Amino acid sequence: MASIFSRIVAGEIPSYKIAENEHYYAFLDINPVVKGHTLVIPKKEIDDFFDLEDDLLGGLIVFAKRVAKAIEKTIPCNRVGVAVIGLEVPHAHIHLAPINTMNDINFARPKLKLSQTEFADIAQRISANFE
Repeated sequence: MASIFSRIVAGEIPSYKIAENEHYYAFLDINPVVKGHTLVIPKKEIDDFFDLEDDLLGGLIVFAKRVAKAIEKTIPCNRVGVAVIGLEVPHAHIHLAPINTMNDINFARPKLKLSQTEFADIAQRISANFE
């Protein structure tokens, strides 16, 4: 059975897309720890991050860097934090979160509740800064 992320890539489940290319897809996390919290995934469904082939892993990091630069241009922050946890969804993914303090990327804290309008606005603004 396809992961929820594969279903998002296939268009079966809607997402707030930031960017995509032939191999990778970036979209807002719908349970964000901060505004602008983005997930970056390979389109190829592989559960464990470190099971990605070297070329796919390297490309994922480079794609995530471009997404992080777009986040930095959009959301005021000291930097974009990166986390690879991999327990929530059986599909390799990177969390990118604009942060000002260490606590901003604390996944144990309560998640933000944003409206569809807020999500759509944030996604559109980050996407507009994606190069």
